[in-house]
Amino acid sequence: MGDAEEQWQDGRLGGLLREVRRQASRGAGADAGRILDWLHQQTGVDVAVVAGDARTVESSTAGFPREVLGSLPGLLGRLSGGQLAAAATQAEGLHVRCEALGPYEPRPVLVVVGRSAPSPETVALTSHAGQVLALLRRADGVDRARRDYHDKARQLRFAVLHGLLTGGPLLARRMTTGAVPPLLDADRLRVHLLRCPSADRDRIARAHQDPYGYQGQALMVHCPVFKEHLICLIADDGTPGGSGGVGGSGGPTRGLGETLRLLVRDDPRYALGVSGAQPLGATAEAYSQAAHALAAARTTPGRVAHYHGQTPLAGILPAQPALAWARALLRPLDSVPKASADITRLAVSMPRSGVARLLGLSRNTVAAHLRRAELALGQDLSDVRSRAAVHLAIALGSSCAGPEPDQRQLPPALPDLLSNEAAAAWAQTILRPLHARHRRTLQGWIDANTDAQQAARRLDISRNTVRAHLRTAEAALGLDLLTTGTGTHDVVHALDITAARAL
Repeated sequence: MGDAEEQWQDGRLGGLLREVRRQASRGAGADAGRILDWLHQQTGVDVAVVAGDARTVESSTAGFPREVLGSLPGLLGRLSGGQLAAAATQAEGLHVRCEALGPYEPRPVLVVVGRSAPSPETVALTSHAGQVLALLRRADGVDRARRDYHDKARQLRFAVLHGLLTGGPLLARRMTTGAVPPLLDADRLRVHLLRCPSADRDRIARAHQDPYGYQGQALMVHCPVFKEHLICLIADDGTPGGSGGVGGSGGPTRGLGETLRLLVRDDPRYALGVSGAQPLGATAEAYSQAAHALAAARTTPGRVAHYHGQTPLAGILPAQPALAWARALLRPLDSVPKASADITRLAVSMPRSGVARLLGLSRNTVAAHLRRAELALGQDLSDVRSRAAVHLAIALGSSCAGPEPDQRQLPPALPDLLSNEAAAAWAQTILRPLHARHRRTLQGWIDANTDAQQAARRLDISRNTVRAHLRTAEAALGLDLLTTGTGTHDVVHALDITAARAL
């Protein structure tokens, strides 16, 4: 080839390189059609990419005669299977040149068809186009593999969290055989619950992900219920900033807890709630604490709050009467399918739509399970006081160990169980931080079954004022009222205890 011919061909290849740069910068996967159209414009031949099954046309120029493929199954099979790299033949009166793309079988095949034998220049340009297609496809495959890896790592981290929440460290270890996260070797952890734009969660988790899919001694888990929440489980090593920090390259960085605080400091859209230090087996309690702290953090100047909650109501009631009441209330759940009972336990701690997203069920399916449980319990779980009673019974069943109460003796009613001095002192402590007008709004909201619009009508104020008062109450009480709503149960019991004492 002379200098003039080389310059001519280099000029033609410039268009191919510009197309490669365009596709690489676009980041949306290989566009074979654009490459094939470029080759057709330069040479006049028609071109197709045939999949590794030697039958499916993945992409082609508009005039490609697909009938020629019926004469080539054997040849395409050998090219796809790696026995041949390239071949030329004739079919249906047309000249056909085939070239296998990529190193891995089954390989796609580039099929070039023309009415006359291709010139050396056409063969060279076809080979260049084939090599470019192979490289773009490999790059596309690497990107897909990377995305798949991050998706699987995210699913694994959620499985570890779910294991800790429902079965403890042993179940979490069983879920991660061969890749046990270092967090599970810690004695205690803190849950940092970060509120951020949902689009930022992937970026933050990837920035701290190590080669094993974890975040060093920490885990960052996308909350499946609230899309703006990133759940960060950090091993508690007693240092102020927390541990578990690992950079994108796997090297140590500042503590992950401190990194999260810096994120909040630099972006007013962020907020952070931090639990107390808890054993790994109490991860569910740590998450609940972090949710309450996050509710308070939204209105604090630095948008970071630590949980400083009171002793839970279940921890101050007389053990045997409380356990008798709780077991009597929950015993009918033994008669419903386990799935219905489990969904009921979830539904008193989060919105029903959240339960559906968490379990991958439709809302109608969740509602059907809850109706079955409601019939058994004799409770209306759409009523806030019924949910608070069932939630307390579940908490008592988890925290109070003891023999089965004597069923010949009637268990106490809930008002009688809550009519002691310890419960009164607990209620007073819960409600003490509230301003009088916020307490009136909170009482009206509870009496309206947590319907802000109905509460506004009863109180003769606007719905926005009701919401504002509730947000202020969240910060004052350090309880989550409007997201998971678990703090509402404490408020229900505290208000009812106080009202009963006033009679």
